[in-house]
Amino acid sequence: MWFCFLRRRPEHWYRQKIIGEFIVDFYCPKAKLVIELDGMQHYTPQGLAYDEERSAYLEGLDLKVIRFHNEEVDEAFYLVRRKITEIADERLETPKLLPVEGAVTSGD
Repeated sequence: MWFCFLRRRPEHWYRQKIIGEFIVDFYCPKAKLVIELDGMQHYTPQGLAYDEERSAYLEGLDLKVIRFHNEEVDEAFYLVRRKITEIADERLETPKLLPVEGAVTSGD
């Protein structure tokens, strides 16, 4: 994931970034995006509970967490890249400014 894709993206990504008490696999602060790659240990009852706690904490920091099973990365890397690209690009777009209440705009 790192060598074939994320390090070549235009925005800065971190590997193994500490956020609070957790270490995330990949993190882009500009997009507020966390990517987790999950092996089999993540699908045990204990692993699922821990991941739920981590995701809730990270989402509480206004971060979006996306997860991929290791097999997805191995078998359909192009789909994983496409999904990451779509989500990152969407989150990197400049937010549309709403008109200020009471402000005069052209045509008023």
